[in-house]
Amino acid sequence: MTPTYQEPQQKSSGLLTALVAGALIALIAANIYLFVQIDHLRTDVSKVRDSLQTELANLRDASSVTNASHARHLENMKADLEAARIKARDDARQLSSQAKAESQAHADQLARQIQAEEAKVNQQVSSEISEVKTSANTANAKIADVSTDVGGVKTQVSATQAELQKTIADLKSTRGDLGVQSGLIATNAQELQALRRLGERNYIEIKLGKTKAPQRVGDITLKLKSTDTKKNKYTVEVNADDKLTEKKDKNINEPVQFYTSKAKQPYEIVINQVQKDMIVGYLSTPKEQSGR
Repeated sequence: MTPTYQEPQQKSSGLLTALVAGALIALIAANIYLFVQIDHLRTDVSKVRDSLQTELANLRDASSVTNASHARHLENMKADLEAARIKARDDARQLSSQAKAESQAHADQLARQIQAEEAKVNQQVSSEISEVKTSANTANAKIADVSTDVGGVKTQVSATQAELQKTIADLKSTRGDLGVQSGLIATNAQELQALRRLGERNYIEIKLGKTKAPQRVGDITLKLKSTDTKKNKYTVEVNADDKLTEKKDKNINEPVQFYTSKAKQPYEIVINQVQKDMIVGYLSTPKEQSGR
């Protein structure tokens, strides 16, 4: 019986082991690289944070040193003045009138220097206070301007609301060509804008010319068949849900009604202007688009 030859399987197993070992080594190397990068990043962030803290501390220290230096300088000059005065009194008992005058002159000079230093400090403080007051006045002026603008906007909004309410109050409701009581009817652009703000239905403007192919308006198509400018009448074909309906000899501002499968309430076409081969108005559709 001939023995089975196993050498290719052993070679394949050895190659697989080498590939796995290589992948593990690559993974370990990648992890080590990422760990080193993260450690470097942490070190850099720590250095930046320490640098910022050091700069802040230096700024505070510099401010404190400056203030303390001014205070010490004034205290030293006051101490010198007091010492000069004491010396002047002591010298007055022993020295001649000339020495007494010199000592008094020195004391007066120190007093003037102190007054000059105090005046300088007071002037600096006054200047800073003046800058703060100027900034405060500017801020108050800006706040006043904003308050005025807000008041103006409120007034304008109130006027707009009042105008809107008046326009809505002037709108009328009538029965459509299907005998269904329509919503409010707009006869011009201002009234149409008021209806949009009222938000009870969707409104799509129509400017339909006489063309060979129907034109899409919202989710329907319309085709103008004819216009009569003298009688303000028009005829239009309505295609909704693949159903073609002719609306013949309709008047301006008359709700032309039709139903679709998308809504329980009827769609309405209201034409406000009849021109030669052109009608202008709007399409009104219900907000709710559930099936009937």
